[in-house]
Amino acid sequence: MNYRELGNTGIKISEVSFGTWAIGGSWGKTNDQEALRSLEYAIDQGVNFFDTADVYGDGHSEELLAKATKGKEDQIHIATKFCRKGDIHDPENYSYETVRSYCEDSLRRLNRESIDLYQIHCPATEILRDGSVFDVLDRLQEEGKIRHYGVSVETVEEGLISMENPNVKSLQIIFNMFRQKPLETLIPEAYRKGVGLLVRLPLASGLLTGKFSAGHVFEEDDHRRFNENGEAFNVGETFAGLGFKKGVELADQLKWIAEGRQSMASAALRWILDQKEITCIIPGFKNAAQVKDNLGALETTPFTEEELQTIQRFYQENVKDFIRGAY
Repeated sequence: MNYRELGNTGIKISEVSFGTWAIGGSWGKTNDQEALRSLEYAIDQGVNFFDTADVYGDGHSEELLAKATKGKEDQIHIATKFCRKGDIHDPENYSYETVRSYCEDSLRRLNRESIDLYQIHCPATEILRDGSVFDVLDRLQEEGKIRHYGVSVETVEEGLISMENPNVKSLQIIFNMFRQKPLETLIPEAYRKGVGLLVRLPLASGLLTGKFSAGHVFEEDDHRRFNENGEAFNVGETFAGLGFKKGVELADQLKWIAEGRQSMASAALRWILDQKEITCIIPGFKNAAQVKDNLGALETTPFTEEELQTIQRFYQENVKDFIRGAY
């Protein structure tokens, strides 16, 4: 395992870490025992950072992390998120009293005294512009309830606004071969300011595994079925904003990246890790085999300069015009 510093926090985290949305819910059937085995396997392989949120299975993924990291709280860092239990546009949802309540609920589920990284969970842009929520987080930090805080954003603009506050230590962004816009301004600016970058949906909701056919049908409780067009939340959170059939078509055209590498998925993850500005990727998982596959990125051959240019050209010419939603 390789470790990279989370911005300027002094915390070093595994460059392949994991998100726990899938084991909490909304990705089809889940199995708690398999989830716990998967977490244990990841930790045994040197993973020391996990991302979760209070709405993943209504707090269930936080509870699973508490079980998996019991007795290892000093070695395993946890990031969780808040605000989507309420109205993300309502300023009251970001008041000290409300956020403290969210924070204390997460602390109880995580069975921890302090949260390593507390993130605003894709708030409304106007909330970030107003900035009052950062004063609330400063207060919680002074009280010792949180060590550091950051923002999970949907757009480049939201990331740039967030970084105007010097106490924002990290940004969580959607970034993958299908969604390269952050490379233009956001990623370089975060690196310049010493802000950590956590990459969610690095496989574009599974498209970049190359395992799907256009006729695939997802389970009813899987967001890849009920949110393909942004029916439940931001469309960019599902297939990087691409329609599923278009995404499968584009993924088929990218299968060459697996040549001479472990798999298409490990190659897609390696491409992100080849960007020196990125702190870590946080792919999801539902079983130990998926954890192992994602960790394969560590052993995957980096891309040549010619390959990198080909991938960038493919995005510009074939992908970006089909991405829907603000980003």
